[in-house]
Amino acid sequence: MTDNWSLNWPRALGGAAITGDFRSHPEDFLVEELAAPPAAQSGEHVYLRVSKIGANTGWVAGQLARLAGVQARDVGYYGLKDRHAVTTQWFSVWLAQKPEPDWERLNSSEITLLEHCRGPRKLRRGEHSGNRFVIRLRHIRGDRNRAEQVLAQVPAGVPNYFGEQRFGRDGGNLDLARQLAEENIRVQKSSRAFAMSAARSWLFNQVLAERVRRGSWRELLPGEPAAEPSGPLWGRGRNPATGEQGQLEGEVIAPWQSWCDWLEHCGLKQERRPLALYPEAFAFEWDGDDLVLQFALPPGAFATALLREVAGLVNAADAT
Repeated sequence: MTDNWSLNWPRALGGAAITGDFRSHPEDFLVEELAAPPAAQSGEHVYLRVSKIGANTGWVAGQLARLAGVQARDVGYYGLKDRHAVTTQWFSVWLAQKPEPDWERLNSSEITLLEHCRGPRKLRRGEHSGNRFVIRLRHIRGDRNRAEQVLAQVPAGVPNYFGEQRFGRDGGNLDLARQLAEENIRVQKSSRAFAMSAARSWLFNQVLAERVRRGSWRELLPGEPAAEPSGPLWGRGRNPATGEQGQLEGEVIAPWQSWCDWLEHCGLKQERRPLALYPEAFAFEWDGDDLVLQFALPPGAFATALLREVAGLVNAADAT
C-alpha cells in the first residue's frame, strides 16, 4: 500500500498470533455461492451455474454475452467473486427471442459449466443468501495455542470491515475518490462507481476502527438508529445516528467532509451497515503446517475481515 492510505485497521480479538501464506494457489480459496435461482420451467432468461478458476466475474459475464450475442447489461449475477480462487456461482442471460447457443462452448481452462435452466428474470447483486468458503493458509508460523484462543472467539463475531480489495491495488480507488471529490475530474462511469464504493467503504471502516479501539463495536451506544451496532454508508440525507454515537461518527468523519459532500452530490442514499460480522458453520483444522478454515458469510461480507483477525496474511496474489 502507498504511504497515503493505511489499511491496517485495529484487530478486535487479541491480535493475530500466527502468519500464513494466503492464495498460494487458486485451490486455497474455494467459494461456493449459496443461491438458487427462481424456480421455473420457462422464461426469457437462462440461468447458468459455473465453476471458474483464475477469472473474475466480469470477465465470465463478458464471455457469456459474446457467446449469446447479447449486450453486457443483459447478463446478471448475484455477486462479484474473486479471481485468485476457485468459485462456483450463478449467472443469468436474457435471450428474449434470440436462439439459445450451445452453452457447452463456454467450457475452457478457466470456466466449467455445471448446469443451466430457464427462468423469468435477471439475477441481481445481493439477492443470494451468502457464500460458503474453504480457505487454506499455508506454512503457518507463530503461536498455535494462542491462535486457537483467537479462533475460539470467531463465532461470537469479528469486525465487519470492508476488505482491502475494495480499495484497489495500492489504494488506487481511494486515490481516484480523492481526485473526484477534491479536484472534480471527469472519468468513465465504471471508474466513478468503483471510487464511490471505495469512498463509502473507507468512511465506514474509519468509524468501525474507532469503535474497535474503544471496545464498543458489539455494543449499542446511545443514539444507535438500529437494533444492532451499525456504521454509516454515506450518502444523501441526515445521518440517523444521534447522541453519543452520532457525535462519535461526526468526529471520525469530519476530516473527510469533502468526500461526504461529493457522495451526497452523487445521489447515493444514506444507509447503515452492521459493525459485527457473524460467520455461520465456522470450523477449522490444522493440516500439517497449514490451517484450513470453513465458514459461511452473508452477501457483502469479506472473508478477509475474518482472516485478518486470525492471522497475518502473506498474500501470494499480490505478486501476480
